[in-house]
Amino acid sequence: VVALMIVCSGSSASQEDTVWPEPRPLGKGFASYRPPEEPLATGETSVELKEPAGVLTLRQALSLALMNNPELAAFSWEARAREAQALQARLLPNPELDVEVENFGGSGAFGGLDEAETTVQLGQLVELGGKRSRRKRAAALDQDLAGWDYEIGRIQVFTETSKAFVDVLVAQKRTELNEEFVRLAEQVLHVVAERVRAGKVSAINEVKAKVALSGRLFEMGRVEGELEAARKVLTAAWGGMAPTFSGAKGDLERSPEIPSFEALSDRLADNPEMARWLVEIERHRASLEMERAGRFPDVTLSGGVRYISPTDDWAFVAGLSIPIPVFNRNQGATLEAQYRLAKSEEQRRALHVRVQAALASTYQRLSSARNEAISLKNDVLPGARSAFEATGEGFRQGKFGYLDVLDAQRTFFEAQARYTNALGVLQKAISDAEGLLGEPLVEIEDPA
Repeated sequence: VVALMIVCSGSSASQEDTVWPEPRPLGKGFASYRPPEEPLATGETSVELKEPAGVLTLRQALSLALMNNPELAAFSWEARAREAQALQARLLPNPELDVEVENFGGSGAFGGLDEAETTVQLGQLVELGGKRSRRKRAAALDQDLAGWDYEIGRIQVFTETSKAFVDVLVAQKRTELNEEFVRLAEQVLHVVAERVRAGKVSAINEVKAKVALSGRLFEMGRVEGELEAARKVLTAAWGGMAPTFSGAKGDLERSPEIPSFEALSDRLADNPEMARWLVEIERHRASLEMERAGRFPDVTLSGGVRYISPTDDWAFVAGLSIPIPVFNRNQGATLEAQYRLAKSEEQRRALHVRVQAALASTYQRLSSARNEAISLKNDVLPGARSAFEATGEGFRQGKFGYLDVLDAQRTFFEAQARYTNALGVLQKAISDAEGLLGEPLVEIEDPA
């Protein structure tokens, strides 16, 4: 029996690869970091980061982040660690070699080894109550949880990188707007200065024009600082320390058709965190079954031979050892597992409420930003531009004062800035909604 247990123990050491969950549709077409099966040396990395140069697209940014993000790599290594944990859970307890020598080193006839009895035996712990199968089940679910943690991290990296890319596009647009604003402020200052020299307007208008230009130049410096900060945040998504790309290229006005809130709400079951908690609850059920199996005491079987020196004979010996579950029947651990299972059920309910609220908030931001962007583009911007151009032409002809020009200029550029901000909020809300659902909005259709 003991020999058979040893053979079985050796045959159970095969390693199974991590079961990675099926990726959610969002970003499924992108490759993401998967660690090698062999551990790396200290300080070694299996991916060599190549910083991007030139103009960066969203696709390039996402590819870099999913392959090089340090946090995502950490999730993937945890999956490998759970894989090793599952390997350990499949192993049988090691057999024990017991050597015992009796009746030697005493007095009289027992002073030497002539009267000694030597026993050599092997012992094997035999787990009862299905402990090993339950342990394997729990370890397999731990593997699944690590896989889901990786998938949640992948979706998060995809979402945060998309939002960081939008921030760069918005900051670039603001910089372009302020450059144009500075250029126009310089043109207005030149016209005002000429009219002052011609005696057509008061010199105070030139002072006001210079103050307005100084304010634009100060604002220009602030916006350029925001752009550099946004570039650094985007670079950090793939573990970079300093931006090396020259700029970002993307379409802020691109917007998919927004499904109804009901259609999005129906897809919340596909949220990766919700899917993870289904496995989490199963893991707690498996833990409960493990603790219940702990009520059954394990048996230790032993067998071997004994050599009797005085008669030069030998004989077989066999043993059986089993604890008597009088005091400890694992009742405390079983009760704890029951409580933790109940806790996990409540945590899943709390997560569902939290995700539902997050989706409602995101949908409100998405709808508001989309409506604002449409209104600004179709109604506000054309009128503000027309008023600005007409006022500037009228000022050159002496029909309007400088304050009229300044007011029209400020109104036009504030409208452009609001439009850019609304587009940024819209794009980031789309990313948040897709991150909550784990799929692109373009793939979601309203129910008939």
